Amino acid sequence: MLSEQPVLGTHGMVATAHYLATHAGLSILTQGGNAIDAAIAANAAMTVVYPSTCSAGGDIFMLIWEAKTQQLYALNGSGRAPTAMTPEYFASRNIHELPQRGPLSINVPGAVDGWFEAQMRFGSLSMESILAPAIALAEEGMPVSPKLNQWLKLAKDSISPWESSAEIFLPAGQPVRAGTRLRQANLARTYQMLAREGREAFYSGPLARSITEYVQACGGVLSLEDMQKHHSDWVNPISTSYRGYDIYGFPPNSQGLTALEMLNIIEGYNLKSYGYQSPEYLHILLEAKKLAFADRDRYISDPTFADIPIERLLSKDYAAEQRQRINLTKATPHVLPGLEKDGDTMYLCTADNQGNVVSLIQSLYSSFGSGIVGGDTGVLLHNRGSYFSLDPRHVNYLQPGKRTMHTLMPAMVMQQGQPYIALGSMGGDAQPQIHVQLLTAMLDFGMNAQQAISAPRWRSGRFLTIPYGKAVELGKQADIDEKREKNIAESVVLEQRFPREIPLSLEMLGHRIFIHGPWEDDMGHAQAIVINPETHIFEGAADPRCDGLALGW
Repeated sequence: MLSEQPVLGTHGMVATAHYLATHAGLSILTQGGNAIDAAIAANAAMTVVYPSTCSAGGDIFMLIWEAKTQQLYALNGSGRAPTAMTPEYFASRNIHELPQRGPLSINVPGAVDGWFEAQMRFGSLSMESILAPAIALAEEGMPVSPKLNQWLKLAKDSISPWESSAEIFLPAGQPVRAGTRLRQANLARTYQMLAREGREAFYSGPLARSITEYVQACGGVLSLEDMQKHHSDWVNPISTSYRGYDIYGFPPNSQGLTALEMLNIIEGYNLKSYGYQSPEYLHILLEAKKLAFADRDRYISDPTFADIPIERLLSKDYAAEQRQRINLTKATPHVLPGLEKDGDTMYLCTADNQGNVVSLIQSLYSSFGSGIVGGDTGVLLHNRGSYFSLDPRHVNYLQPGKRTMHTLMPAMVMQQGQPYIALGSMGGDAQPQIHVQLLTAMLDFGMNAQQAISAPRWRSGRFLTIPYGKAVELGKQADIDEKREKNIAESVVLEQRFPREIPLSLEMLGHRIFIHGPWEDDMGHAQAIVINPETHIFEGAADPRCDGLALGW
C-alpha cells in the first residue's frame, strides 16, 4: 500500500520526479548549499536520469523566495524562435504546420542560462560543486528505470533518424533496457565544460558551435547568432487570493494565470459542502477549466508581441461573470480553439533552513523533445517551436525572436507573507488542472501534500477518442485523418481509481467520460513541499506515478 504521509525534515527538503535527482539536491544541502543550489543540482541530475522529460537543451521557469530580502522572484528561462524561423520560410517549402519533431521544431534552449542566472544572483556554492552530481551520474552511468525504458520505446521513431541521439539511447537499434547502466560521456564532458567555463561555452563557445552546426546539418535553422542573443528575464510573478491564501503563478508567456483564473471561479462555491471528489465538486472544476482554457487559448503568448489583459483576467469581478456561465446541473458544450497538448516535463521543489524556497519546472516539451542531440554535446534539444502557429490570426503566430505560449508553470502559496506551499507538475495542458486539484484538496479539504498528490486524478480537454473507453491526447498524434476527426471531442479522462459511480454521475451531467489506468503518466508527475507555519518543519511529497522521491534532513 502506498504511503499517504509526507516526508518530514527540519533542515531542508528536496522533492523531484526521480530518486537520484532528489539525492543530488539533498547532497548539495548537506554540503552547505542553499535551496537555489540544490534546485539547480537536482535539475541537472534530472537531465541525466530522465532525459525524456528535461534537458540542458530545454527551457526553465523558476519561482524563488529569497529569505534575505523577503521577496518572491520569477525567472523566465524560455528560449525564442530563431531569426530564420519565419512563416515565409515554411510557406516557401509548402509546409503548412510546424513540424512536431526534428530540426525545424527547435527554439533557442534557455535552461542553461537560467541555471547560471539564478546561481549568480542567489547561489552560495560554485557551479563545479552544483553540477558534480550530474557529472558523476552521466560519466559513471545510471540504472535505466522501467519508466525510462518505456518512454524510449514510445519515442524510438523520433530518435532513430538522428545518429547523435540513436547512439546514446538506441544502441544496436534498440532502446536501452531497464536495469542496465546508461552512460552519457558526452553529456558529462559538456557539464564539466560548463562548470569550468560558464554559460558562454553553451551560448557562444564550442558547445554552441557543435549544437548549431549539427542542427543545420540536419536541416534546421538555429544559428550561432541566435544562441549568442539569448538571455533570461526576471519578471513579476502574478497572483490571486484563495480561501485566505495568496497563490502565486508565472506570468505569460507561461499558462500560469489559467490555474489562477480557475481558482477565482471556483472560490465562489462551498466545495466542502459537496464533498471531495463528488460529482458536484468535479463538475464545478471541469466547467471552470473550460472557461479558463478558452481565455488561455485566446490571450496567452509572448507579452512582447501580444497585449494580454492580465489584470482583467485575474480580477474577482471577472471571475464572478465567468461563474454565471456555469450550469450546476448540465455540462456546457465547449470547443477549445486549440487541441489538447501532451508534454514531457519535470517539476521539482527545494527548501532550506535559511528560509529560501524554490519552485522549478523544466522541459523538453514532447518526450525526448525534437529527438535530436546537439552533435557531440550529449544535450537533447527541445521541440518547443512546434507550439507556434502559422495562422496569422493566432495569438501564437510564429515570429522570429518570439517566445511561444508555454505550458510550464511553477507555483507557490503564501500565508501571511511567508512561503507555505511550493508545488507543480509535469503534464502539458493538464498542468493548470492538476494545480487546482492539488490546491483544493489541501486548502479546501485539509489533505496533506502526499494525500493530495496520490489521490485519483482527472484531465479534461479535446481528445481523440477511440473504442473501449480510451482517449488519446492529440499532441501525441503526428497526423489525424478525416475519419478520425469526427471522434475528436471535449472529454474527461479519469483514472480508474475513482469510485465506480463517479463516471456515470458525470455522464448524466453531460460530460463525455473515458477511463485510463490507475497511475497514468498523462495525469502528471507532481511534487510539493509544505512549510508548517508554526513548527517550520518541512513536509515533502512526490508522485507515485513516476520514480519520484521527497527527502528531508
